[in-house]
Parts: sequence; C-alpha cells; structure tokens
Amino acid sequence: MSSDELWRLSATDAVQALRKGDLRPTELIDVTIDRIEAVDREINALPIRCFDRAYDQAKSIEKIGPGRDPKNLAGLPVAVKDYNDVGGVRTTYGSPIYAGHVPETSDTTVARLEANGAIPVAKSNVPEWAGGHTFNPVHGITRNPWNTGRSAGGSSGGSAAAVASGQVWLATGNDLGGSLRTPAGFNGVVGLRPGPGVVPRGARLQAFDTLWVEGPMARNVPDVALMLDAGAGHDPGDPLSFEPVGGFVAALNGSDPPARVAFSPDLGIVPMAREISEVAAKAVGQLTDAGVDVTEEAPDFSGALDAFQTLRAVLLGTMMGELLETHRDQIAEDIVGNIERGFRVTPNMLFEAERVRWQLYHRMTTFFQTHDLLICPSASIPAFPVEQRYVTEIDGKPCETYIDWFAITFALTMTSCPVVSIPCGFTTDGLPVGLQIVGKPRGEKAMLCAAKWIEDLFGIAEELPIDPRLFNGE
Repeated sequence: MSSDELWRLSATDAVQALRKGDLRPTELIDVTIDRIEAVDREINALPIRCFDRAYDQAKSIEKIGPGRDPKNLAGLPVAVKDYNDVGGVRTTYGSPIYAGHVPETSDTTVARLEANGAIPVAKSNVPEWAGGHTFNPVHGITRNPWNTGRSAGGSSGGSAAAVASGQVWLATGNDLGGSLRTPAGFNGVVGLRPGPGVVPRGARLQAFDTLWVEGPMARNVPDVALMLDAGAGHDPGDPLSFEPVGGFVAALNGSDPPARVAFSPDLGIVPMAREISEVAAKAVGQLTDAGVDVTEEAPDFSGALDAFQTLRAVLLGTMMGELLETHRDQIAEDIVGNIERGFRVTPNMLFEAERVRWQLYHRMTTFFQTHDLLICPSASIPAFPVEQRYVTEIDGKPCETYIDWFAITFALTMTSCPVVSIPCGFTTDGLPVGLQIVGKPRGEKAMLCAAKWIEDLFGIAEELPIDPRLFNGE
C-alpha cells in the first residue's frame, strides 16, 4: 500500500495488518510522521512529538512480535493528550508552570495502553488545565480541520483534530464536563466517555472522584471499541477501576438496532441553537424510519447544572488549591476563578449537589427500565470562531457562565452513565454536528453495539479522515 492509503486505513484494519505481519510498526511510524509534518502546521493538534521514542518502541515490538492477545494494538501509533504523562516526554498540561516538565514514567492510563501495544507518537494540544476551547500560552491554538477558522473544542481538541485529519488512528482523551464529547462533535469523530472505573486513571487525579474519566477517541465506533479493549482494566493505583468481563470489540459482532430510545434536543434544561436541534432531529428521524421506537420521555434533569458546577468546583479546588497558593500569577484567570469557587462551597451546597446527583441516578435507572438509550446533541452550537475564548450567547440568548454552552454534556456527566458521541450530520456551513448516545450504567457494550448500528445508518464515518479545509477556502 502507498503511504496515502495507509493513513486512510481504519485503526481496526491497521491493527489486523500488524497482527498478521502484513505491516510493521516502523512502517506506520513513518506514515504517521509524514502525515503530521504534512498537515499539522495548519491545525496545531500535535505540538509535542516523540518520534525517536516511538521508533524504539516499534523496533522492540518487531523483535518479539505482536502476540495473540486480542486487546493488543500490535504497535499502532497513537496520540496522547497532554494531560496524561508519557515517560521521558514533555508533559505541560497546557500550563507555563509545567512548560519544561518531563515525567520519568507514563501514567497509569498510558502505561496500560503501552503494555497493550500502543505507541505514543505525539502529545495532543489542550486548554490550560481545563476548558472547552483548545488554546494555551505554551503551544497556542488548535484549529478545526473541517474549517481552520473554527475551534476544535476541548479539552481533547488536539486529539479530536489529529484523528479527524488522519495524523493518527487513535488518541487518548479525558472527560470531566464533556472534554471527549464536545470535540468529538466539533470534529466529526467518535469520543467515548465510559463509566467511572472502566479505564484506570493516574495518581495525579483525585482517586475517589467519579466526574473525571479517561476514554478513547477514534474515527468510528469499532475503532473506539478497539482502543477501549486496550485501555480498560483494573489497576491497584485506581481504587474504582475494575476488569471488564468480555471484550468490547467482540461485543460488536452482535450489533442490533435499539428497540426504544428517547430523544431530547436540550434535556429540558439548556439553551440550544436552532440549527443544531434541526440537524439532530433529522438524524433521529432516520431511526424512526428504520423502525426504532423514538419517544420524548427523557428523565428530569432539574438541578443537574448547578450541582455539577458545585462538584466541579470542589474537584478543582481539591486538585489545584495548593498550586494556586504558589503559582497564582501563572494560572489563567478563568481557572483561578474556578478554583476559588471551590473554596466558597458551603456544606449545604455540597449536600444539595450530592442529593441531586443521587436522585438523578435513580431517575436514570428507572428510565432504562423502558428505554435502551437516551439521545441528545453533543453541543448547543456548532464549532465557533477560533479567535473567541468562549461562547457568550446562543442564538442571541446570553450565557450566564463561560461553560454554559457545553452544559448539554456536563449534565450527562452527573449520571455516571457511559456516553458516546458520534457524528450525525452537518450544518449549512459544512461543520459536523455530534449526537450523544447514553447507555445504561455499566452498559458500555450494549451502548457501543447500538452506536455501531446507528453509525452505519448515518454513513458519515466513511468521510474520515479529511485534509484540513482552510478558512475562507485559502
């Protein structure tokens, strides 16, 4: 195959070729480097490269062979989000405080992937510490390959843009309030937020938190399942982690349409741009036409947004309070405000937030007694102009906070249910629109099976990867 044909392969096909010996890991490292050097100057998705380290890993795999474990990626190059440590590679978290930081070892999430044959080839760009738009003072702005004048979303914006533009087949992401799902929607790729504990997390994160999870990004659902197989499992350093029963790829062999789903354009609690609602509703109409029973019986999400804001503030205060004391002048003003909000949380605010989450979870379990899935858009708006720091209004309605525009994702974080975002259509300007598919608690396999069937119905995954489309057609 030519280099052009190789970077267009799905991750599933590339790994199959590696396992059979039809391709060598070093060949794919060459392909990846060529593609990064050809297109990333337009996108800035992968600012930190570790090519020599990747070659060393590839040569080691070639010496011993890929093995027979179905979870093994057999030497496939991947991108790692710059919130995750890769041993011996600069890891900045998008912060000038850590601009020269080089961890000695990979964190738990990355180490498991490496043990299962993944080869980190570059670090993907992130917002400074957190956020829905990928820019920072260390590496600058990441642009959307569908239109380089638009945001790639965040915080996994670099990962999503790299996958969409064919620079890598798979990339890591993580998700607190939508950081896997928002950029997946903006870039027309698939982003999976698994339930807490499915993918083990590193020691940098609060061990007993269930809001922040690690997960995969890919061009289609089978590729996401492939990466989830390689990354899931129990690790002693993560007390919530566990070993899943059976494989996620194997579960896709029985992909069937869902029988009954609920669709809500806004979960009853968030503002939504009209065009997004229309594109999402049209896509869901295809489910109805295919015989799926689609209702409007979404659970009640009352109180979920305020509760999330409280719990997120407590988490940021817990993780970053000490750093704020020593490096306040080197932390973005927005993040400082979020950390300080955690200091102002009262016991009664925390009690109420936990009650809301508790009640919402039980409403979800009741909902899933009569429905297979809950479906809604991945963001309230399409990808916004890249020069904006954040969204201030939606169809003329002002946003109260700088994260209101992705409330449609952080409301679902509060459920602890698995959620996958897949592309469902395009705006009149040709920007991708994502659809969130929510499954039952611990129901990743059934949810992915249904998502695979829906993805095949929509037929959009076949359009990836793409060459960057320059702003104004330049």
